[in-house]
Amino acid sequence: MAREASELAALLGRHGQQHVLAFWDKLSARERVILGEQIAALDFGLLERAQRQDPAAKSEALNLEPEPFIRLPYDAQSVLKWRQARHVGQEALAAGRVAAMVVAGGQGTRLGFDGPKGAFPIGPISRRTLFQIHAEKVLAASRRYAREIPFLIMTGPSNDSETKYFFKQHGFFGLPHDSVKIFQQSQMPAVDMKGKLILDAPDHIFVSPDGHGGSLKALWDCGIAAWLEQRGVDTISYFQVDNPLVSVLDPCFIGFHIEAGAEMSLKLLERSDPDEKLGIWVNNGGAAMVIEYSDMPEAEMHACTPDGSLKYPGGSIAIHCFDVGFVRRLNEKGIALPYHRARKKVAYLDSSGALIQPDEPNATKFEMFVFDALLLAKKTVAVETARAEEFSPVKNAEGADSPETARRDMARQYARWLHSIGVTVRTDANGDPADMIEISPLVADDSETLRMNYCGPNDVRGSLLLAQ
Repeated sequence: MAREASELAALLGRHGQQHVLAFWDKLSARERVILGEQIAALDFGLLERAQRQDPAAKSEALNLEPEPFIRLPYDAQSVLKWRQARHVGQEALAAGRVAAMVVAGGQGTRLGFDGPKGAFPIGPISRRTLFQIHAEKVLAASRRYAREIPFLIMTGPSNDSETKYFFKQHGFFGLPHDSVKIFQQSQMPAVDMKGKLILDAPDHIFVSPDGHGGSLKALWDCGIAAWLEQRGVDTISYFQVDNPLVSVLDPCFIGFHIEAGAEMSLKLLERSDPDEKLGIWVNNGGAAMVIEYSDMPEAEMHACTPDGSLKYPGGSIAIHCFDVGFVRRLNEKGIALPYHRARKKVAYLDSSGALIQPDEPNATKFEMFVFDALLLAKKTVAVETARAEEFSPVKNAEGADSPETARRDMARQYARWLHSIGVTVRTDANGDPADMIEISPLVADDSETLRMNYCGPNDVRGSLLLAQ
């Protein structure tokens, strides 16, 4: 619907953004509709709140102590504790109370891949994509617990249509079509150094995705939270698309979350290096929280206990559980998460309408971090997981956290599972599998299910692909 220039000018004028109509007289009728609709959809109250906030942790404001977390089983008592949590999680899965959710808003640009990152081929032999591996894990759990488990996929503006097409093209990887919900995260406009909206075309205001914390807003805005409540789902298992090792529906983690009555929970790794780029689990002035590694004072990043271990051992890997009711509470009066500021270079139109590519950061983008929701939860639980079993992200084309290291770690995991059930696997001088190994989640997604389903050789020599 076309909007009158006077109506738009009045709206912009109330917020000091009249310059957005600088090229109005030169726009076609269609371009005026496009810009008018974008202006009308802007949440100026949210933008102005974001501009007032500065939630980044400041060194002088920190009062840090280590925050406890549930360790991996280490004695008879902890084994029983984990076994009980697993039972609780399995009951919740069997009762249809749990959904899986993957954050998949990125493109594969850094990997040299043209398409959604989730469509990147990662299987060591089959080249199954990240999306397929995650979807097959959800399908395997659905079969195990005899329940249709919703699979939620949050996309971004750059890959939403491609992701929807990809899932349709592959028949939703065997999942019921109506149990897969693909929805798009919101966007936030950036502002220049004077707080003004930025035009990157005469008929368009520059916007960018609102961060991984935007997942909590998108669940509400897109009606997903209400849909889950109607289905009797009260717990969401959340993870990121670039980690092929993740246990997407871990009954132990889900069980600890439910047992504690937590609104939001997180998984942690033992930090391998004081400079590892993971959020750090701390207690700050009595509040349990994750601090972004870049906001942590260097002395505290490197601080050690008398035995030489890191004072703050827990590193967050963006794996969470949260209650659907918590999502509702965060959003009912407008999203409660703070916005973080990031100084970036953003192309803009000058007064003549020429597009300028700046050499230095000229704009502020606003993003929400999902772990900030921990501070708003009435109860949280942090649970340790094993790096070798659950964390090998695909972020870089080469080197650390690359497809090469992820495929290596996948093969190592499969070899450990085989070894645990008595199957011999050839190894090289480093103790790694000498041959490529791959196991589809539909055959097994842990050593326990592999023991039940394995029908291969007792002595693996050469590549091994177990798939349905």
